[in-house]
Amino acid sequence: MKVIKWLDEHFEEYILIGLSILTVMIVFTQVFMRYVLGESLTWSEEVARYLFIWMIYVGISYGVKKEKHLGVDAFPMLFEKKGKIIIDMIASFSFLLFAVIMTYYGFDIVLKVTRESAALELPLEWVYAAPVVGMILTSIRLIQKLVRLVNQLKTLNHPKFDKSEEQTDLQEEIV
Repeated sequence: MKVIKWLDEHFEEYILIGLSILTVMIVFTQVFMRYVLGESLTWSEEVARYLFIWMIYVGISYGVKKEKHLGVDAFPMLFEKKGKIIIDMIASFSFLLFAVIMTYYGFDIVLKVTRESAALELPLEWVYAAPVVGMILTSIRLIQKLVRLVNQLKTLNHPKFDKSEEQTDLQEEIV
């Protein structure tokens, strides 16, 4: 159970950190080789590009988890808390639908790819799998968010205390 909780909290973070470190090391090595040693690595640009592609799709999931994606705030500001939650649910469900469709068609593309990369001769299925994995992770995070939003909506509809008791307490404080 602790492992699952740790993965839930840190999975994307550690993948992104690892991919970032690898990308920086490869690019730094290429720059050093080219400008200091006068030699060049044939594979470094390709690997850095593929790592960056993976960072983008894993980063989408991380952005959903941290709720840091760009959004339009003007429309939800017109509503009270319940309306904002419902709008957030609609947006999250739409995003989930998009992620599921991307996963489905992305997986179909991965199965059809037969080419290899130019420098490394790496099967390009690994590169084309990035959107599939990223959208699966995104779907999981969106489902978690939708569950959280439904629970928030339930607590708004069924408060733990009666409002008449709250008003009575306020009236006693005033007197």
